[in-house]
Amino acid sequence: MSMDDESLYEEFRGNVRRLATEKVAPHAAAYDREARFPEESLQAFKQLGLVGLAFGEDVGGQGGDVLVQCIALEELGRVCASSSLTLMVIWAGLVPIAKHGSPKLIDEAIRPAMSGNTVASICLTEPHGGSNLFGLKTRAERTAAGWVINGQKRYISNAGRSDWYTVLAATGEKTFGLFAVHKDDPGITIGKKESKLGIKGSPTADVIFENCTIPEHRAVGDPSKGYDYISESLTWTRALIGAQALGIAQGALDEGVRYTAEREQFGQALSKFQMLRGMVGEMATAVEAGRSLLYRAAEAIDVGDPHARSLASMAKLFCSDTAMKVTVDALQLHGGAGYTADFPIERMLRDAKITQIYEGANEIQKLIIAKDVYARQEQAA
Repeated sequence: MSMDDESLYEEFRGNVRRLATEKVAPHAAAYDREARFPEESLQAFKQLGLVGLAFGEDVGGQGGDVLVQCIALEELGRVCASSSLTLMVIWAGLVPIAKHGSPKLIDEAIRPAMSGNTVASICLTEPHGGSNLFGLKTRAERTAAGWVINGQKRYISNAGRSDWYTVLAATGEKTFGLFAVHKDDPGITIGKKESKLGIKGSPTADVIFENCTIPEHRAVGDPSKGYDYISESLTWTRALIGAQALGIAQGALDEGVRYTAEREQFGQALSKFQMLRGMVGEMATAVEAGRSLLYRAAEAIDVGDPHARSLASMAKLFCSDTAMKVTVDALQLHGGAGYTADFPIERMLRDAKITQIYEGANEIQKLIIAKDVYARQEQAA
């Protein structure tokens, strides 16, 4: 589904926007209020085959490029961050398996997932650290029965609802592997569900492995190259988080514009007040700038640009910071009404914050960007 014609991208955007507006938005407040998994959204994804977007046609997917994936997450994030995250995490958990797994593992985990019923998680973070993947303590040991995994993963999205958990574990003193663990494998348990500020429709919990035994073929690719696989994947998923954040920002802008156009003070619509128009102008400019940067990063990932990692970090950094600022400003445009749950803007503000933190906190993104800047300078000297 790689598309060169801009009109095809916009047609796709329109289709996802209609799906999001008609099938996802009506449930978004309930997902948040009840902290329940967005089952209705998962079913809605099937109408456009959204789960298959990130997978090649050789495994039954649609072969969508990164820009198409970003557009889908952006449009879903515009109305429901939890639904956008659900789709993104399914991709993050299964795509490494599709890219590096054996034919047997692909037949077991990936092809059935293209129906849209499978949920997945990616298990990286541990209790003692987040960004320091080299310091992880979860270990996988090869035995006659296959692989035995021991360890604990923290803040795992979709935990308790996922069918598959893709786990990064140490396989040697300085080597790491990726492993596909099924929910029914012996030795896997789910911890207490976290109570969170936002994205409440996406369950988050620890995933614990106690002598969790899986077959030999469930090692994803080379069991000594898991860190390489994850590093490759993070460039892509950071762009996806940027897309989710951009969607939240666009949704907040939409809400702010709608409210100020309808609400009257002193005999005229709020939208007629010059100071509010100035705020809207700044918000709209930031959103559009984020969109340009995100789409540039998506293109760089697709073509294998050597600076794709830095561009993805820029997109994640800028779009998430924009989401935070725009949601705060949009709530301000609502006045006291924005502070109530009667309007979606307070949920959008709460949802926006996590985009600055997960998939590498924004402070980490700045270091990645700076490293690339200095490397370019040295190459030019």
